[in-house]
Amino acid sequence: MNNNEMHVVSPELFLSNTQHFNALMMMYRSTIREIRTKLEVLDDEFSIKYNRNPISSIKTRIKTPSSIYEKLKKMGFEFTEKNIREQLNDVAGIRVICPFIDDIYTIANLISDQDDITIIRIKDYIMNPKPNGYRSYHMIVEIPIFFAEGKTPMRAEIQIRTLAMDFWASVEHQLRYKKNIGDPKQCEIISQELLKCAQTLTETDNQMQSIKKMIGELD
Repeated sequence: MNNNEMHVVSPELFLSNTQHFNALMMMYRSTIREIRTKLEVLDDEFSIKYNRNPISSIKTRIKTPSSIYEKLKKMGFEFTEKNIREQLNDVAGIRVICPFIDDIYTIANLISDQDDITIIRIKDYIMNPKPNGYRSYHMIVEIPIFFAEGKTPMRAEIQIRTLAMDFWASVEHQLRYKKNIGDPKQCEIISQELLKCAQTLTETDNQMQSIKKMIGELD
């Protein structure tokens, strides 16, 4: 049977074919390593040239089988290796945390300038925040990964944000999945408070950016 055409109705059945699932996850882990190495090299180079680092930290993750299954199901696709590869762009995720807003665009431009990286899609939620206050810079990229059988193009999502943006998104994510908030009015109040917090943190990010510009040695 062609493994790309396996008809699977649940993550458990797909995972029972561990050899192919493990191989696929290895490919996504390799994608993360490749992109992370590029980011670390850029950060080191920036540190030598400008005596500071535009990257505070790098976080990575691979989507869980259940998350992959639910997303494909929502999109109307079966849980197969072929659909994972062709329909999902964010199985491999890299989150880059920066000190300042302009560092985000510096890193994004440096990534775009890599001649072996293809930019598939960009969503700038900093210039255009989501209605709930979420801010971040998202890039879907494709990069060639070299395996024993040859070169394979692999996709990943890169999210670039400041410390303040990451703090808000992490807390909002935790609160959004609290199951004991069932009152619609209470949910609306919480949403409004989170939006106020997002606005406050946006002001803080902008103030820190202004202070950075005032201090010549940080430029």
